Amino acid sequence: MSIVQFSKFEQYKDLLYSLPASYTVDMIRNKQFLLDRDEKKNLEIYYAPFEYVNEHAKVVIAGITPGLHQMKKSFSTVIEVKDYIESEEEILHEVKKQSSFEGPMRKNLVKMLDELGLHEYLGLSSTIELFAEANSLVHTGSVLNYPVFYKGKNYSGTTPDILKTELLRKHIMEGFATEISNMDQPLIIPLGINVSKVLTYLAEQNHLDASNLLLGFPHPSGGNGHRHRQFAENKEQMQEMIRDYFSNHPIQ
Repeated sequence: MSIVQFSKFEQYKDLLYSLPASYTVDMIRNKQFLLDRDEKKNLEIYYAPFEYVNEHAKVVIAGITPGLHQMKKSFSTVIEVKDYIESEEEILHEVKKQSSFEGPMRKNLVKMLDELGLHEYLGLSSTIELFAEANSLVHTGSVLNYPVFYKGKNYSGTTPDILKTELLRKHIMEGFATEISNMDQPLIIPLGINVSKVLTYLAEQNHLDASNLLLGFPHPSGGNGHRHRQFAENKEQMQEMIRDYFSNHPIQ
């Protein structure tokens, strides 16, 4: 397990540590933490401590970008643990465990993964263990590593088009594409159509093996009213893909 080689945490940690426990959104979504922007396209990208990468993961679960809720949770986690966890790697690992798909989204995600039987191939009683004692098996992340906002709202991946926007494509290639290239053929679960589009593109660019992609998995957000129908329609082909993947990549 490792942190991305050029972690920005070192650059921002003093700012993070100086925040009060009862910080406001304006204290974290401001120019101090602004990483990049495209004014014409109304896009802003902010720092949040999501650098931890589990390079030995058997499963990668990928979203579009951390939203404001996850951003706030990541900052709060650092503030909570900084006085009793000394290792920066352990702090960033704790952020991932606490913040990744945190809230109702995680519950929906686990329900669908268990229904596909993923936990059985991993030797678990439920995929909820991936967010606790079996965390070493999973890497959770986003194709855009840091929080992206469009017109001040969470970016969905649709407007502007994620692959046709130079700023976003640059961050994908410098971040997620580099991470996944360093991993050893994990099963990759893209959450939703827009993530699937990005990962299919990365497969075409030889950053990952398309046969390791679990395509058809819906975004687990409660706001995705189509997720039940999408899951039902794709369930059988996803189960077959998981079975094929683990027949070729058995857990040792």
